[in-house]
Order: sequence, then C-alpha cells, then structure tokens
Amino acid sequence: MPDLIAIGEPLAEMAAESAGPLGAVDRFRSGWGGDTANFVLAAARLGGTCGYVTRVGRDAFGAAFVAMLEAHGVDAAQVKADADHHTGLYFVTYTEERQHRFDYLRRGSAASHLSGADIDPDYVAGAKVLHASGISQAISGSCADAVRVAMELAQEAGTTVSYDANVRPALGDRETLRRNFEAAQARADIVFVSEEDAAYLYGDTPLEAVLDRIVAERPRLAVAKLGADGCLIKSDAGERCHVLAWRIDAVDATGAGDAFSAGFVLSLLADAGLAEAGRYANAVGALTASGVGAIAPQPSHAEVMAFMEAQAPGLR
Repeated sequence: MPDLIAIGEPLAEMAAESAGPLGAVDRFRSGWGGDTANFVLAAARLGGTCGYVTRVGRDAFGAAFVAMLEAHGVDAAQVKADADHHTGLYFVTYTEERQHRFDYLRRGSAASHLSGADIDPDYVAGAKVLHASGISQAISGSCADAVRVAMELAQEAGTTVSYDANVRPALGDRETLRRNFEAAQARADIVFVSEEDAAYLYGDTPLEAVLDRIVAERPRLAVAKLGADGCLIKSDAGERCHVLAWRIDAVDATGAGDAFSAGFVLSLLADAGLAEAGRYANAVGALTASGVGAIAPQPSHAEVMAFMEAQAPGLR
C-alpha cells in the first residue's frame, strides 16, 4: 500500500510554446497538471511511495494519464475509467512578461463526478498521509463529498490529513470557498495556505492571525507559502519559523506550490524538523519553477540535495 495518497482532479495540459493570446499561438507542448496530481507526482519523483484517487475519461487522455502515473511509480489502482465523462483539459498561454493565463475545459469532467462511493476505506487506512485540496472540493458537490469522506476515513484510521487551500475564485463565491476551507481544515493535520488564499478568504485579517486560527482548533501545522519570501510555519505547540526562499531564476511557477507541499510532507514523514522541512520544500518549489510546465521540471531527491548543498539561505 502507498504511504502517501492524494485525491482530486488530473488535467491534460497544453502549454503554449510562444507568447501571445490563445488564438495567436499555433504550437503547444502537451503535459499534465491538476494540483493534487502535481503533488503526488512530485512526491513520487522525490522518492515517496504514492497513490492517486480520481476518475478519468475512458479516452486517450485518460489512458495516457494512467500510463504516466505508472511510469512515475504512482499506484493507479484507485483511478477509475469513466465511460460517460471526459478527462479534463486546460490551455496555458503567457505574455512577453511571463504572465500566465489558464483556460479550462473541465466542466462535467470525469474527475468532477468522483464521489464518496469511490473512496476505498482500506486504501485510506493503509496510507500514512492523505492529501486533498480546495480545488477538489470546488469543482463539484460530489467531489467535495469525496474529499469529506476520505478525510473522515483518514481521521478514523489515524492517517495524517494534508490539505492545501488552493483557493480559486473562478470556481465559487467567497462564502462557499470559505465554507469548504473551514470544513476541511477542521479535519486536517497539515494545512497549506498562500497569502492570496488567506486574503481572499479573510480579507484584512493578518496572515499570522489566519495561521493562529488554524492551529488553535486541533493539533496541527499551518504552512503559509510565500513564494519569493519562502514560507512561514506555525504549530499548535507554539513553534514559529520563517524559512527564506532560495535564489533562482524563475521560469514558470505553474505547479511549484504543489511540489513545495509534496516536499514538505515527505520531509515530515522522514522525521525532519519544521525548519528543515521548510528548507527542503522551498528547494523543491524553486527547482520546479526553474523549468516550464507543472510536472516536467519536478526534481528528484538527489537534485534537491545537490541544489541545497550549493547554496546557503538563512532563517528568521
């Protein structure tokens, strides 16, 4: 059984090879994305034993996604082929200043029809960590129910629950997204949130106050992903550390936050301290942002260690 499993939505990716609006670009590079898919593939690339829970279409994209998971060593036993719904797809275009635009064809996708009935209690109970996200909750009511069921089963089994807010205003109104977040973070042991997530959900409430609220409700960790400013970690035991980011020339930040979360969770599984886990996760995110695409530039553990040894960030 995998040590780390994720639940959510995979997406086929078509990334523009040159700058310009969608109608002006004539060459695209195919790849894969979807936040929890990015997470589980990054974890596998780093050496984790991983599995994924989702639905894909019984189409060429779905078959290729399963093959790609298996090629990366990710257990696909809980990936169900859906004959009635398609695999989701998105296009990535960008401006000359590398500002990205994402256009999705995900409505009615197979993953959006994932439900609580698709969750195998033994699969969840056999894992050390279950990872889910706010996007998985927001794409449909049935997928939100699948996340809830998986988290409840994990709690019952003593499986650690990792949750990334990944707030996407395009997928719901503020009240619904905040309700989703609060329902999930009440069941989670590790909660990831970005500055943008916190600001959208709680307005002018300071980021640290949002993190304090998260860790106050039950034994847990709250991790704020700060991009170029690194990460801020707080625990229910009163620990606080701000881990500085690594210096890199960022090329494409797509999926870097998901890879960061994978690196952090794997570090904790290896009994790393909070600051050490933050340093490692920052390096994973930085290396992922150094290449194009959500998955292609994800680093191996050896590449992360070599990168870290060559540099020396500090803590504050």
